[in-house]
Amino acid sequence: MKPPPAIRRLFDWKIRGVRWIEIIGVVCVGAMLCSVYLVKAGAQREATRMAELEADIAQDRQRVRLLRAEAARLESPARLDALSKGLGLAPIDADQRVEETELDDVEPAPAPPAEAAASPAATVQEAPQ
Repeated sequence: MKPPPAIRRLFDWKIRGVRWIEIIGVVCVGAMLCSVYLVKAGAQREATRMAELEADIAQDRQRVRLLRAEAARLESPARLDALSKGLGLAPIDADQRVEETELDDVEPAPAPPAEAAASPAATVQEAPQ
């Protein structure tokens, strides 16, 4: 079966000795090559960005581990006990318990020494302006 004459003329049509359909084919191949190049360049940019984000995530995980270790150190009972003893604080003994009616007779505890009460965390120093 032969193609219709209009289609046959399209395939036989020549521009300066080159068939029109060959020109269209070369243009399509060129467009595909350009699009593949652009997609590949975009994928490379995204891969680089993903690598940067993964490095940031790893760094943040390391910071979280360090902060958790620091929090555990700061919350350790031995450290808190030593700080409380340095400030003159102690757990309440059983014989320190009084009833409501006896509150007027209770003598206030002596104030801790001034140098023990002033800790670096409690004092705020102003920055020079």
